[in-house]
Amino acid sequence: MVLDRLGSSLNAALKKVFRAPVMDEKTVKELVRDIQRALLQADVNVKMVLEVSKRIEERALKEKVPPGVSRREHIVKVVYEELTRFLGEKPASLKIEPGKRKVLMLVGIQGSGKTTASGKLAKYFQKRGLKTALVCTDTYRPGAYDQLNQLAGRANIPMYGEPKEKKAEKIALRGLKQFKDYDLVIIDTAGRHKEEKDLIDEMKRLEKAIKPDEAILVIDGTIGQQAAIQAKALHEATPIGSILVSKLDGSARGGGALSAVAAIGAPIKFISSGEKLGDIEPFIPSRFVGRLLGMGDLQSLVDKVRDAEVKVPEKKVRAFMSGKFTLTDMYEQFESMKKVGPLKHLLKMIPGMSYNIPDEQMNMAEDALKRWRVIIQSMTPKEREKPKILSSSRIRRVARGSGTTEKEVKELLTQYNNMKKMMKTFRRKRMPFFGKGLPTA
Repeated sequence: MVLDRLGSSLNAALKKVFRAPVMDEKTVKELVRDIQRALLQADVNVKMVLEVSKRIEERALKEKVPPGVSRREHIVKVVYEELTRFLGEKPASLKIEPGKRKVLMLVGIQGSGKTTASGKLAKYFQKRGLKTALVCTDTYRPGAYDQLNQLAGRANIPMYGEPKEKKAEKIALRGLKQFKDYDLVIIDTAGRHKEEKDLIDEMKRLEKAIKPDEAILVIDGTIGQQAAIQAKALHEATPIGSILVSKLDGSARGGGALSAVAAIGAPIKFISSGEKLGDIEPFIPSRFVGRLLGMGDLQSLVDKVRDAEVKVPEKKVRAFMSGKFTLTDMYEQFESMKKVGPLKHLLKMIPGMSYNIPDEQMNMAEDALKRWRVIIQSMTPKEREKPKILSSSRIRRVARGSGTTEKEVKELLTQYNNMKKMMKTFRRKRMPFFGKGLPTA
């Protein structure tokens, strides 16, 4: 993720606080310097860095520590609150009501990921029971119509466009007429740069013609300091109501995109990472900062599972908790995890796990899960239900069929047996809590 480096740097700064023998002014000032360095390396605007670090230092040194809270805990709380405030404090939601059509116009510079973001937004609201549609008004980029059409097809969402028409406002008006009975219509526009006068003028005409309920600026998470400059120029041409930060799965620093919020005063409402249509989520500052600092984000993890429509019958939950599960059950869990998202992203939402597992180990775990899926697929139904029957000759056959080694097949069986033992032990220790309020399919 783009902000991984920032998150690991902030997490390291807080760890130093917990290791410090005393919580004096020197420790606080060192923490503030570490935070400044982390934010500047992430390409966050210098003025904003100075403002947030000054507030952290003042509160950490001058505020009275509440009863029952240690000074260390209070300092961590101050850092968490000020970074949350820096990112917008309260979440800004995009409210759309069934039966009352809302028109969103997505704008941004070339390559910001508007078209993909359009498809993701449409799918996001479709999953929430709204009737959504897409309109392509990009008459400049070759393949823009085809790309949006493909995304719409994958999401089973209607899409309107006219590849031969050159007037974007005409396409938009005809598209809106066709989708007059829809809850949400998303207008995908051509990418533009602040120096391209013709495209800026077209954006103004388009906004005047369709009068969108909201213009959403899509900002590439890898763009750096240019994000604030471009955001300001586009905001002056068309009032921007909110921001969607895309490509947060890249390798750049990402702080510049966050600086754009201060440049135009519009809140971030969505963040997006990955290529899948489901790789989008509402931006909730407190949860986002929790992930950055390594505190986890269990609510977002629950939401991801719900969005992926992963349902586990109560009977299977009980089987897992008692250690009575088969390789078939294990395989089904791997498939469910695939729907929710990459293992690395999921672990970042679990408190204490975010930065404690080295990337090398994480990648090895991802690779192992992929191998294990293929190995289980190569087994017979009977072998999956009763792994004890896997003799040397059977293991050899499974290894050949899955393109793996006998050692890797044995490694899977070892991990399977270890997991069964662990769940049995865990259940014995926590017996009173299991069996109550289990989710049902």
